Amino acid sequence: MNYRFQNLLGAPYRGGNAVVVNNTLLISPVGNRVAVTDLQKSETLTLPCQASTNLRRIAASHDGVFLLTVDENNRCLFINLPRRAVLHRISFKHPVADAKFSPDGKFIAVAAGKLLQVWRAPGFKKEFFPFELIKTYADCNDRITSLDWSPDSNYLVVGSKDLTARLFYLKNGNAKKNSYTKPFLFLGHRDVILGAFFGVNKNTNVVTKVYTFSRDGAIFSWGYSDSDGKSNEIDGDFSDPESPGTPEQGQGQDGEDGNEVNLKKRKKIDAKDDEMDGTNRPALHKMKWELLKKNFCMQAPAKLSACDYHKGLDMVVVGFSNGVFALYQMPDFVCIHLLSISREKITTAVFNDLGNWLTFGCARLGQLLVWEWKSESYILKQQGHYFDVNCLAYSSDSQLLATGADDNKIKVWTVSSGFCFITFSEHTNSVTALHFIAGKSCLLSASLDGTVRAWDLIRYRNFRTFVTPTPKQFVSLASDQSGEVICAGTLDSFEIFVWSMNTGRLLDVLSGHEGPVHGLMFSPTSAILASSSWDKSVRLWDIFEGKGGVEKFDHPHEILTLVYRPDGKQLACSTLDGLIHFWDPIEGLEMFSIEGRRDISGGRLMSDRRSSANSSAGKCFTSLSYSADGSYILAGGSSKYICMYDVADQVLLRRFQITQNLSLDGVLDFLNSKNMTEAGPLDLIDDHDSDTEEGVDKQIRDKLAYDLPGSMPNNGRPIIRTKCLRIAPTGRSWAAATTEGVMLYSMDESFIFDPTDLDIDVTPEAVDAALKNDQPRIALILSLRMNEDALIKKCIVAVAPSDIPAVASSVPFRYLQRLVEALAELLEKCPHLEFVMQWSQELFKAHGDSIQQNSRKLSPAMKSLQKAITMLHQDLADTCSSNEYMLRYLCSTSNKK
Repeated sequence: MNYRFQNLLGAPYRGGNAVVVNNTLLISPVGNRVAVTDLQKSETLTLPCQASTNLRRIAASHDGVFLLTVDENNRCLFINLPRRAVLHRISFKHPVADAKFSPDGKFIAVAAGKLLQVWRAPGFKKEFFPFELIKTYADCNDRITSLDWSPDSNYLVVGSKDLTARLFYLKNGNAKKNSYTKPFLFLGHRDVILGAFFGVNKNTNVVTKVYTFSRDGAIFSWGYSDSDGKSNEIDGDFSDPESPGTPEQGQGQDGEDGNEVNLKKRKKIDAKDDEMDGTNRPALHKMKWELLKKNFCMQAPAKLSACDYHKGLDMVVVGFSNGVFALYQMPDFVCIHLLSISREKITTAVFNDLGNWLTFGCARLGQLLVWEWKSESYILKQQGHYFDVNCLAYSSDSQLLATGADDNKIKVWTVSSGFCFITFSEHTNSVTALHFIAGKSCLLSASLDGTVRAWDLIRYRNFRTFVTPTPKQFVSLASDQSGEVICAGTLDSFEIFVWSMNTGRLLDVLSGHEGPVHGLMFSPTSAILASSSWDKSVRLWDIFEGKGGVEKFDHPHEILTLVYRPDGKQLACSTLDGLIHFWDPIEGLEMFSIEGRRDISGGRLMSDRRSSANSSAGKCFTSLSYSADGSYILAGGSSKYICMYDVADQVLLRRFQITQNLSLDGVLDFLNSKNMTEAGPLDLIDDHDSDTEEGVDKQIRDKLAYDLPGSMPNNGRPIIRTKCLRIAPTGRSWAAATTEGVMLYSMDESFIFDPTDLDIDVTPEAVDAALKNDQPRIALILSLRMNEDALIKKCIVAVAPSDIPAVASSVPFRYLQRLVEALAELLEKCPHLEFVMQWSQELFKAHGDSIQQNSRKLSPAMKSLQKAITMLHQDLADTCSSNEYMLRYLCSTSNKK
């Protein structure tokens, strides 16, 4: 029962900016969580830490160690990315539009409303006051939209909604808050500036240009010149020109002007400051900047919505609100690519470190793409469900997870990697039920379009479609153990239809229910079909030999779902009053019931008129799932909680809160009375900017109508709830279809904290020291982390045979593949056959469940080990056979004597 949050499927991207660190690690916000995708291994995981609301901005340090996230309430989390732990928290007073780490990692620049704040970045050491505000610039007249650091971390260029960009000087990180240098203004744009970037010389990494991007598609190139009129000369000495933005003073013939004397004094002071810097870089805040070129990449009537610049390649990428993106080579503005992704707005566009991969995100479609522009191929292409997920199903080996939603699509995910590898879109209405046929690569789906379809997961095609004489809407689905009989319950006609999988023909129609049939399941041990309906009854059908025989179990309230225990000796069903009833299907008697209405209570809606004491009214369970051994049952429904009950003792074992996202309705247990007005709650009034389109919020706004002049009513936030629950057949994990997506919880050891990872100095000397101190487990794990063949084999052989079971069971799962590969190599060369075979046996005993759950990932290593064992068996088989016959002959001759 030690389940922990593992991953979030069904929503790869929902808005905000994406960042790429270490060239192959893609980090993107998903609601109030952060998803990390390894583009080389094709794996994704979601960090367990949560923000209070949906994330608005994220920033990562250049070494990929620290991550900064800011949510809609301006609350910031400072996260250690390798440890997946929150180190510090801070709250900003203004909305944060952008934030970035300095290239040297010492500072963090934050665009908080009209203010530009520079903070000293925290480190690994514990500090009482980790965030220290170094400088605040209040020169902008409107909200800042973007910012960028210079390579030497001394300058910042920012763009704002006042149609200007500004160049700020940090005095080499000087902490004197009273020091001030007037910023230079870049003027000329006619729309909001969405991006401002420094252009550098590829050889010297010195700033030579500034690029500014506006929403109307204008890209301005700015350059500087010194007092001699030399433009962008970066190799010579730099003289001190007059301060930009200051009018040139007239000079007399005698040179006795007082202003000139003051100017010379100021220049001498600034020259001393430059000498203290010790770097041969231009003083950008003293240069004369001028507009070099205007370029336009208009896609009328669409607007520019995302942009990025790669300093090494001198290339820019821009995305538009109509789904078109363009890649240009600067400074000549040569168009390399101009393509369309979709018809929706591109909300993020970013280069990786090398500049060969482009990352695009579309918040409204939940789409995340990584595209290699040189080969014109996809590195990553993931898209979540457009609407809420209605149903899900595990495959028999627990490696695949299928989801169906209101967007008429079915997606099949690999549980270990978190990637969707196939999408079926043949249904024309909402998908309401899914079911895997055991032992076969076949998936069944039921939909409101009146069809039940069978999908081949090897050829990825729809090979069978089951229909009725008159169109019906299906809401439940089941098949027998052999997969030859398919049953589906309807929403409108209250009937159950039975088909043959082999022929596709309709075999029978079961009538008797007087309400929608929302629950349908075959007994795991017999051919009995159980069905539940809103007519307050559960019926058992013997469709093979009963000739229409029906057994009916009556309930006092409407039944929402039912489920069989894996041994078939118990039947559980949930009712509208929040109870779970347990029946003996063989004897036809009710065994007991669990009252879970108060367990699932919690979380009030903004439109609730009941008090918090009566918040449990109307709460009920809409989905149930038994564990693999039937000892406990999971229940979820119209609440933020998922309850786990012990079946034998009828007690609540654990309660999982699926989210802490305050952007969803039903998360808070107590509402603030000051937000209640005569016209209703303040949260129902949409007072956001008219040009803001933040993914899911835009989907809601498109369906609304204006109410009062100057305001737009809001029907409320999405309500948190659980629509479907399934426990994996292996029992090691379970999945829940919630408002935020598909939540995966697992007790896999790969997600458990490993204290050996705290060691910073992982060296061969440390391995030798562990072996000398008689610590074979630590030595083996250190060698696996170093990934050195010689050290791994040395540590394997150094383990005593009596210690093999203990060491094998303590090896983390993420190192299991490398260890199996090393054992396979040892079998081919090492003479200790029994020793290596004992290692293999103990590994499979300790990690059998994990190996079965991740068999696809471990398949290459397992095949290598099997090949080595087979070769040894073939080599020894002939010798052993001949020796066996010789021993029989010698024994027989000794008996004769």
